[in-house]
Formats: sequence, structure tokens, C-alpha cells
Amino acid sequence: MPQPTPLPPDELSARVFAITRPDPNLLIQYVILSLSALVAFPLVLAPLLCKYFTLRYRFDPEGVSMSWGLLFRREVNLTYSRIQDIHLSRGLLERWLGLGTLGIQTASGSSEAEMSLPGLRDFNELRDFLYARMRGHRHPQLNALSAVSTGNVDNEAVALLRQIHEDLQAIRQATSRNENI
Repeated sequence: MPQPTPLPPDELSARVFAITRPDPNLLIQYVILSLSALVAFPLVLAPLLCKYFTLRYRFDPEGVSMSWGLLFRREVNLTYSRIQDIHLSRGLLERWLGLGTLGIQTASGSSEAEMSLPGLRDFNELRDFLYARMRGHRHPQLNALSAVSTGNVDNEAVALLRQIHEDLQAIRQATSRNENI
């Protein structure tokens, strides 16, 4: 099967930021899962329907959030810098419906995903987007160093850093002379 061509970063960001709800096939998945409970069908379907109709996603430049619930509203917010790992899971039913679930883990110490985003159609693009954001926000020092090497830093800041460096060297030399006496 041919690999799809990756989208330009701006177009990918626009598509991801537009995701606010799960795919309608998630409702089909919930109904099929409920039918497998046979006699308990209504008891299993009711909470799943409630979750489906209240489930909302929000992707913005700072992070991702997910909320759901009717009586007891739950909301999970994660910044991209807190994301440690992203897992994609696709069961048999999800593959048949063309869906995937992204599990986002943080350094919370839990073996479970901090946030699971079910019912996603473009899960590979979303995973790539989250990895790119996660890496971009992970090491701000490296981003600053690359900015220095490319010349994107204010000249006054560079001059100040050089002056601090020279002052520290002078302090080191003075303390080493005092130790020798």
C-alpha cells in the first residue's frame, strides 16, 4: 500500500486544531460493544452514549484537552511539554471501522495513559503532530542554542552573556590565586 504524503506543518496544524469531536463511527463501535453484553445491553449502552455525546477534544498551541460527562463532568488538560509517550491502539472492531485510539502518557508514574483519545480517524497524522509538538517543547535549552547558532538572538543578550562569562572567569582566577596563598 503506498504511503500517504505528509502534510505541510501549517496545514497539519490547522487540521489537528479543527478536531473537536470523535468520529461518528465511534458510536457504531459503542453500539456493537453494547450488543455483545446481550441482556445487559441497555446498562452498557447508556454510559457509552453519554460519553460519546459529551466527548470533546481541544488542540491548541499550548496543549491538548479532553472533556466528557453529563452529571459528573471530567476534564483532562495536558501541555505538550508534559507528554512523555504516545501509544496507538486499534482493536479488531476499530480497524474495521477505520478508527484508532491515541493514549498519551506523562511522567506521572502511572502505567495507564493519562489521556486516551478514542474515535480518531486521522490517528497517524495526529500522532505525528503530537510527537513534533512534544519534541519541540521538550528541550527549550536546545531550541535557544539552535537560535544562537542561527543568529536569531538579540545582540544585546549575547553581549550580556559574554560579559557574564568574562566576569565568572575573573572570579575563578581570583579564587584560585587566593587558594594558592
